[in-house]
Amino acid sequence: MSSTRKLYDEWSATYDAVANPTRDLEKRACESLLGQHSFERVLELGGGTGKNTGWLAERSREVVSVDLSSEMQAVAREKVTAANVEFRIGDVTDVWNFGNVFDLITCSLRLEHVEDLVHVFREAAGVLVRGGRIYVCELHPFKQYGGSKARFEAGGVEKILECFTHHLSDYINAALISGFAIERIDEWFDGYDRSSTPRLVSFVFKK
Repeated sequence: MSSTRKLYDEWSATYDAVANPTRDLEKRACESLLGQHSFERVLELGGGTGKNTGWLAERSREVVSVDLSSEMQAVAREKVTAANVEFRIGDVTDVWNFGNVFDLITCSLRLEHVEDLVHVFREAAGVLVRGGRIYVCELHPFKQYGGSKARFEAGGVEKILECFTHHLSDYINAALISGFAIERIDEWFDGYDRSSTPRLVSFVFKK
C-alpha cells in the first residue's frame, strides 16, 4: 500500500480542484442513500479530502474518519472543523484499530485498491452493532473492464494507482460470508442516463 499512499499524498494537491465525475457522483450517491437517516457513531473509511465527512458529521453524534494518506487528510482537517469528527490515519488492509460500536460504516472509492474484500467485511462486522449498516460505493466493474482506474496528472505526467478489479459477485459474496444481509444495490450513471455504462455501483449491507 506504500505506492498507493504516496500517490494519494501527491494527488492531494489537486484532488479537489480538478474535475472528477467519479468523486462528485459518489457524493451524490452517499447523500441520496443515507440522507434519510441519522446515526450515533460513524466510521468513514477512505475519508480523503473530506468530501463526505462534514455531511456525515451533521447527521451523527460522532464520526471517525480514516484515510491512508496523511496529505489527503490534511486537506480534510482544514475543511472540516466539526467537534464531533475525529481523524485517524489507517489502512483497512491491516487489523483495524479504529474503535468499535459503530452503527454505520461508509467506504467510498477505497476498495478498488484492496485485493482482499473479505478481510474488510470481516473487520467491519466486528465493529458494527447488530442492525448496523455498511455503505460501499465503488467504480462499477463495467468501467474497470474497459480499463478505467483511479488516475491523475501531475507535472504533465499521468499517474495511475494500483487497482484490483472486483466483480459484483465479489462484493456480495464477501459481505454474505461475513454475516451481512443485502439491503440494497444501486448503479449510478453520468447525467442520469441509464442507457449508458454505469459509472458507480453502491451497496448497503446490514448486520
